[in-house]
Amino acid sequence: MRVAPICGFALHIASLLAREDSDQSPLGGNDGSGRLGGSGGHSGSFRGVIRAKPPVAVIAEAAPPPPERPPPAITPSPSDPAPVVPLPVFLSLERYARMVDVAYCVGITGSGISRPFSCASRCADFPELRLVTTWNTGVLMRDSCGYIAVDDSSREIIVAFRGTYSIANTVADLSTIPQKYVPYEPGEGEDEDADIAGRTKCTNCTVHMGFLASWQSTRDLVLPIVAEARNESMNLNSTSSTAPYRVHLVGHSLGGAVAALAALEMKAVLGWEDVQVTTFGEPRVGNIGFATFLEGVFDLGSNPSTTATVSDSYRRVTHKNDPVPLLPLSDWGYRSHAGEIFITKVSLSPSPQDVIQCNGRSDPACSDEDGSPDDEDDIGEDAVVAMRKGIFPPSLKLWELFFAHRDYFWRLGLCLPGGDPADWGRERYNYTDNEL
Repeated sequence: MRVAPICGFALHIASLLAREDSDQSPLGGNDGSGRLGGSGGHSGSFRGVIRAKPPVAVIAEAAPPPPERPPPAITPSPSDPAPVVPLPVFLSLERYARMVDVAYCVGITGSGISRPFSCASRCADFPELRLVTTWNTGVLMRDSCGYIAVDDSSREIIVAFRGTYSIANTVADLSTIPQKYVPYEPGEGEDEDADIAGRTKCTNCTVHMGFLASWQSTRDLVLPIVAEARNESMNLNSTSSTAPYRVHLVGHSLGGAVAALAALEMKAVLGWEDVQVTTFGEPRVGNIGFATFLEGVFDLGSNPSTTATVSDSYRRVTHKNDPVPLLPLSDWGYRSHAGEIFITKVSLSPSPQDVIQCNGRSDPACSDEDGSPDDEDDIGEDAVVAMRKGIFPPSLKLWELFFAHRDYFWRLGLCLPGGDPADWGRERYNYTDNEL
């Protein structure tokens, strides 16, 4: 009894091969889902085979095979490499990476940063900086540490946000449910959705509640001091320029997310024109509405078809194998924003040829190799459950939190003389145009 179905199935496959150029299937065609037609299911497919006309007759009546078709034209894929950042940009990023590494001296017992600008780490690299203040709102992941310093030679105010020391807390808290984002604090009795003149509105925006809580715990400490430094800067030099110093926010890891929220408030709400941001290993801060809002404020191109150019206003530096820029997951409703600069080399130290400018929000040549969809912003029930359980796909290399997430020109994250021991003896970046 088992011979007939097996022989019939083999002959049926032969008939399919004879009709490979036909769109008609002996089982009823293709239903558009990749399955051959029939009654559905595994057993239904075999019933279709048994009830079909004898396969031998089908083969005998088949029309002669059509003439060979010429091979389809192959459209060459773009082979141009991603644009390498200019050397001045490369050297600038390396400098700010050392600055943000200094922020890890804040909040350490027996250490810290003292005036004029002294610490156990890389402060000696920056004799041009003078410390204004440091802040430390606590030891929890949602709290914040950092420093504010002034560079009179570059007419710049540095606001540096430290990352977190707790890798476990970092991963666990990245699974939090997003909350609504309003780029300003509504006044008493004021509707946060009101379209108030002079205020920039973020439509349908949500952000990571931990990042927002961190900035909210810090803003009253940071904003008044930076505002005062800007006002004082207009009277420091005898030059004819009355413009205040540029405010440059830098941050690593979770500090990069807080720097993004701080910069948005300074630029979109307070109206400070000259605000620049450089982050390293910044996670996804909010949904597509938030990403669009940030791109508009900082004039970042989100269209991946446009030519990549280095933005002076916002530089989001990522690193090959670093999982944090891909967290929280896009399945949970989070999206990256444009302005990405990608370090393609896995190990230290990268050369200028290893640092490229990316297109749009999710350039396949950069950190988001698989690409994140831009047309969906809903969080499904399964995704919410996964978020609450802290479930991460195995494709994310979370062990790289200890390596790739810290390797931004130097190994960031330890307040020691010369930085992390991995950097001891490492040569400085002394590139010139003639060497490239």
